[in-house]
Amino acid sequence: MTGLPGGAAGREGADAAGPRAARAAIIAIGSEMLSPLRQDTNSLWLTARLEEVGIAVVRKSIVPDDPHAIGEEISFASSAAGLVFTTGGLGPTADDRTVAAVAARLGMTLARNEEYLARMRERFERRGIRMAATNEKQADFIVGAEVLHNPRGTAPGFWIRRQNAEYVILPGVPSEMREIMEERVLPELRARAGSKVSRRRVLRISGMGESAVEELVTPIYARWKEDPVTILASPGEVQLHLRAVGEPEQALRRLDDMEADFRQALGFRIFSRDGEDLAASLGSLLRERGRTLAVAESCTGGMIAKLLTDVPGSSEYFLGGVVSYADSAKRDLLAVKEETLRAHGAVSEEVAREMARGARERFGSDLAVAVTGIAGPDGGTPEKPVGTVHFALAERGAEEIARKREFIGDRAAVRLASCLYALDLVRRRVAHE
Repeated sequence: MTGLPGGAAGREGADAAGPRAARAAIIAIGSEMLSPLRQDTNSLWLTARLEEVGIAVVRKSIVPDDPHAIGEEISFASSAAGLVFTTGGLGPTADDRTVAAVAARLGMTLARNEEYLARMRERFERRGIRMAATNEKQADFIVGAEVLHNPRGTAPGFWIRRQNAEYVILPGVPSEMREIMEERVLPELRARAGSKVSRRRVLRISGMGESAVEELVTPIYARWKEDPVTILASPGEVQLHLRAVGEPEQALRRLDDMEADFRQALGFRIFSRDGEDLAASLGSLLRERGRTLAVAESCTGGMIAKLLTDVPGSSEYFLGGVVSYADSAKRDLLAVKEETLRAHGAVSEEVAREMARGARERFGSDLAVAVTGIAGPDGGTPEKPVGTVHFALAERGAEEIARKREFIGDRAAVRLASCLYALDLVRRRVAHE
C-alpha cells in the first residue's frame, strides 16, 4: 500500500524514455467537464507543480467517462510525452471507469485486494456508515502497478511503467489529487530532476494590442529561442510568459536577463512582473509617490472604483468617486455646465474634462480620471457609434489629458476595456512624474 516505484527497474524505465521523460500530458476524465457546468482546474495546478521540477506539459485533454475514449487518449498522449497523468474516474459509481479502461489499454489485469477492501469497510464503520457495495470496485487494483495511497478518500491512485512511458492515475477530487502528488509523486520527480528547476515569470503590458507588442519584441524572441516565450492577449492587457530551466540561481539569472531585454523594448508599458493586476500596480505607484486619486464615472457605472477598492489598503490613495449616470448628476455632483451638455452631448471630450475637474475639486485629490461613453447595445449614432468612450485626466497644477477610444465588443467588454484604459491613463501619468 505504500508508495512509489523505485529500484533499478524504475530508474531504467525513466532513463529509457529519454527526453520524453521531461514531457508530460494531462488527461482530465469526466463527462461532466464536457458540459457547461463544470471546469477542469486540476490540470492548472498539475502544470505548475510539474514545471517546478523541469517537466513541460505538452498536451492537455478532457475525455468523457467512456472506456474507448479513455484508452484512445492514453495511447495518443503517450506518443507525445513520457509521463501521462490522468485525473478523475476513480470513484465507486458506474460511470467511474478509468481504472478498468487504463488496464485494458495497457494490456494489464485487475485483481481485488481483500486487505484494502477490509480497510475500506473499517473506515466507513468508524464513521457510523455502512459501505455501499458499489465502493468495492475501488479495491480492484491494477496488477503490476504501484499503488498510491489516498489518505483523504477511498480511491487510491496508481503509478504504472509500461511500454516506454509512465502513467500516473489520480483521483479527480482536487484535495485528494494534490495530496497524493505532494506526498507520493513529486518527491520522486524532484529526485530525478536533481537540482534542475523550472521558473516562470509573467510580464503584463498595458496600452498596446497583441500585434503591436509582437512587432516590438520579435527581434528579442530570436535571442531567446532556446527558452519558450509565449505572448497572450487578455482583456485590457498583453502578457509575455517567460520560462527558464536550469539550476535555481541560473534559471533566475536567465529570467532576469530575458526580462531586461523585453523591458528595453517595451519600457513603461510593462506594469507588472509579479502578478499584480493593473489596479494594484497603479495603487503601488500612487502610494510610492504619495498621490491621491478620485474618479468620475458614467458608462462604467462604478466599476473603476470597484477595481481600485478591491486592492487592500486602497484607502491610502483612493479618496472616492461619483457615478454620474444621468445628465442631472453630472451637473449637480460634478459641476458640468448645462451649456456644455447641450452643445456637445454627454459623450464628449468637453464633458469628460469637466467631469474630471469636478471630481478632483469635490474630493480634493491630486488626480481625477473621468469616463463617459456609449456601452451599448443601444444609444449609438453614426457620429458616436456604440463603443465610443471619452476619457479625461485632471491633475492639480498640470495640463489636462483627454483621450477618445472606440472599443469593440458587447456591453460588458466595452465597460471593462474603458475601466482598464482609465486606470492605465492614470498609471502612465504618475509613472512619468
